[in-house]
Amino acid sequence: MKIKEIIVVEGKDDTVAVKRAVDADTIETNGSAVSESTLRKIELAEERRGVIVFTDPDYPGERIRKIVSGRVPTCKHAFLPKKEAISKNQNDLGVENATPEAIREALLHAKQETTEFNEVVTWQDLHAAGLIAGVHAKKRRERLGELLRIGYANGKQLHKRLHTFRITAEEFGAAMQRVFEEETN
Repeated sequence: MKIKEIIVVEGKDDTVAVKRAVDADTIETNGSAVSESTLRKIELAEERRGVIVFTDPDYPGERIRKIVSGRVPTCKHAFLPKKEAISKNQNDLGVENATPEAIREALLHAKQETTEFNEVVTWQDLHAAGLIAGVHAKKRRERLGELLRIGYANGKQLHKRLHTFRITAEEFGAAMQRVFEEETN
């Protein structure tokens, strides 16, 4: 599978994992302190071919994602569920631990942010679905993020991502129905 866009990853091990899964070029940020020269490369890549940000599903990965999208708001984002990014010995979390299939799936579902704010899924909808407070809220948000391919987020971030990635009320409803069905099984 050939990817037209250049994929922004955190380091060399991520590049190796991505290249095992797809035919693509990468730019490595070399950690969460993204340099000015790296940001300029990412801007040029977006201008010429497009960019997909594909970072680890952890705090440093989210930090990199915010820095890059702050500078290049038209970039796409690919999210890897935590369970797909955990090493065999359970002590390392990262893109480099994912299978080629999981990487391809994440890249296939890359989504572009939008600055348009047309609230379709409301804060009240999130409360009603038990995504903001309650015993199962965190687990539900995690599963919803996997199903919608927008990554795990706390309640406030989830609300923003639903809008940023233009998740419709229908998509949200179908995903939540699946979350509830899985809970009862």
